[in-house]
Amino acid sequence: MAKPPAARSSSQEIAQFLHKSRAISQFVEQQPRLMFAVDATASRQPTWDHATRLQQEMFLTSGKVAPLAVQLCYYRGFSEFRASRWLTDSEALANLMGRVRCEGGHTQITKLLKHAQAEHRKTTVRALVFIGDAVEESPDGLCNLAGQCGLLRLPLFLFQEGHDRAVEQTFRTMAKLSGGAYARFDSNSAGKLADLLGAVASYARGGHAALENRGGDSAKLLLQQLKS
Repeated sequence: MAKPPAARSSSQEIAQFLHKSRAISQFVEQQPRLMFAVDATASRQPTWDHATRLQQEMFLTSGKVAPLAVQLCYYRGFSEFRASRWLTDSEALANLMGRVRCEGGHTQITKLLKHAQAEHRKTTVRALVFIGDAVEESPDGLCNLAGQCGLLRLPLFLFQEGHDRAVEQTFRTMAKLSGGAYARFDSNSAGKLADLLGAVASYARGGHAALENRGGDSAKLLLQQLKS
């Protein structure tokens, strides 16, 4: 039996749909922007699920405070680098984060920083948060890119998982050159990550004043470095 022809949308319905789409796009473009990036290579697998849950909670909590446009970026596997569209729906962000899985591969921090600079030149990105545990690229090259971020007023907030001293030195230098901040966490202090992420979200919305109003150890740690 032949199917009846599908109902066609009227020109008025199409116009309403396009108007609504433009309104949503304009709303997203007007929100403070925070780029959230994670290393999803195999070395992070042991603590991935716990960290992911904390990151999801950050997105959900953040969405209840004030609108914030977030772009989720991650790298893994053989040269796989992905960036979502800019989102203000905290549940969509949390679900997206929950679908990311770790795969073996090398770090791609260079690619991330170049992507962040390109996005920042289009529309201001208030901050870039990066969570990782390894550096397999030239520290000099990464620090040069971090310095470029500093000139663009794009601060890097680098959160290191683990205790690798070489990674710490590179991340600290990158954070300082960009005008951002560094902090470390591990599986025994993963709760600290949630506080750090919340503090950066506050900074992305309202700058130094929002961090000062937030209070807490994480906010103080970031403020100390941002003012140095």
